[in-house]
Amino acid sequence: MRLNRRQALQALSAGAFALQARRGFAAEKFISPLGSKIEPMAKGKFEPTWESLQQYQTPDWYRDAKFGIWAHWGPQCQPENGDWYARKMYMEGEADYKFHLDHYGHPSKVGFKDVIHQWKAENWNPEHLIDLYKKAGAQYFVALANHHDNFDNFNSKHQPWNSVKLGPQKDLIGGWSRAARAQGLKFGVSVHASHAWMWYEPSQGADKSGPLAGVPYDGKLTKAQGKGQWWDGLDPQDLYAQAHTPGKLTDTSKLWDWPADTGASIPDVAYCERFYNRTADLINQYHPDLVYYDDDAVPLYPVSDAGLKLAAHLYNSNMKLHGGKLEAVMNGKGLKDLQRKAMVWDIERGQASEIEPFPWQTDTCIGNWHYDRRVFEQHKYKTAATVIRTLADIVAKNGNLLLSIPVRGDGTLDSDELTVVEGITHWMGINRECIFGTRPWKVFGEGPASQMAPLRAQGFNEGKGKPVTAEDVRFTTRGDVLYMIQLGVPTQELRVRSLGNAARQLNRPIAAIALVGSTEKIEWKITDEALTLAAPHAAPSPEALVYKITLKS
Repeated sequence: MRLNRRQALQALSAGAFALQARRGFAAEKFISPLGSKIEPMAKGKFEPTWESLQQYQTPDWYRDAKFGIWAHWGPQCQPENGDWYARKMYMEGEADYKFHLDHYGHPSKVGFKDVIHQWKAENWNPEHLIDLYKKAGAQYFVALANHHDNFDNFNSKHQPWNSVKLGPQKDLIGGWSRAARAQGLKFGVSVHASHAWMWYEPSQGADKSGPLAGVPYDGKLTKAQGKGQWWDGLDPQDLYAQAHTPGKLTDTSKLWDWPADTGASIPDVAYCERFYNRTADLINQYHPDLVYYDDDAVPLYPVSDAGLKLAAHLYNSNMKLHGGKLEAVMNGKGLKDLQRKAMVWDIERGQASEIEPFPWQTDTCIGNWHYDRRVFEQHKYKTAATVIRTLADIVAKNGNLLLSIPVRGDGTLDSDELTVVEGITHWMGINRECIFGTRPWKVFGEGPASQMAPLRAQGFNEGKGKPVTAEDVRFTTRGDVLYMIQLGVPTQELRVRSLGNAARQLNRPIAAIALVGSTEKIEWKITDEALTLAAPHAAPSPEALVYKITLKS
């Protein structure tokens, strides 16, 4: 069988990628390389290759920050019905499809474009929310620039479907940016729209049964069909990107795998160029300190060179802003070892199992990514104690925690979320010294929950291991001080083998041990087997106790 040019390119790209992946480098041939219709890429030290990007070094501000808060907020929060609404509302039989029928209408008549039209974010007060987050200890704040729904939450030059022209009619990224920087926080954006091409493909479908069987959903509407409608003058294909034959992908876990042998439909050059232009425009307008990509490695890789060019553009433009010093952070998922030298590895809803040689990040959420009223009504958010214990484990392993607090469609938090934020705030008010500006110690800790479950795909080992107990401790250090964070409140003495004489981890004797936030004198002794501490009479912060261990000079 003869291959046509496109099939040959796909096979060549897949083969080259497999070879380069073993080496840790990107393929240099792409199915849809960018043409000339793109925003200029900033020139400088970095070229759009993995080899060049490995010159990257994580900035100190990020290594010191440890904790960020994320507003994963966009039009899919308007229904308040959870994640991936703009895809699953087009999937007959899904709960979101049924919800959409009941609350909006049939997706052949009322599609996701109409949900956007109803989203007003009328009670959004970014200054108030950022103030809450800073008090809770956040050192950086990240806002959703776009999701797989392909809607830009900023004043986009290349996407007419944006929050300034439609829905809230506000520059959401601009508002978040001003509020965060006014409070002295670093500001980041998360970019997820590279997969809209495949992710929206159910919108090309139709019901298979019922009175509207065979009537197409609105995913293939054209600009001409908008005459006399509220969206007159807009092209739905700028949003849905469905002017193509859908792929044959049946496994939704492969939505992040572009090679054609997975059944994916490969985006064309125009789509890749547009994504590049939108993201370059975002970087140029708002100068983010951090860009989080919801992609394996970089966006559209290895189909297009768009992601590599965006990486070089971010790094080079950031260096120009900072007098030749690189202060930017770029997050990506599923990184090969050598790719971890080029950017900061992000683990979604999961944690590393050991101290990583390069700084990394966990991103997780106290509930579902997009606001889900059911989580609130059933009181199922993560507790402040869970967040704090997770943070301690991550920081002890050279990582940062980016925590999403879901925002309601109107721009507010619910009462349970406020309780979680207040709990984090209280703990940070006592114990922040063991987190910020610290570095990992020789070992990250010990205890029953020390062994993490294996990572799956881009993460997802959160909550899969043994539950933490008061026998679990994590270590951080700064200067001559070693912090030991106990992940619970003890009812009996604590024995720490890592600090026993036989472990030979301490290069100097212990001078003193104090319980942070307490004046109580802590009784302790050290033997060959372990450091033993008596349980304190009172716990200043029951989510996690922090012992400040000072070594003799």
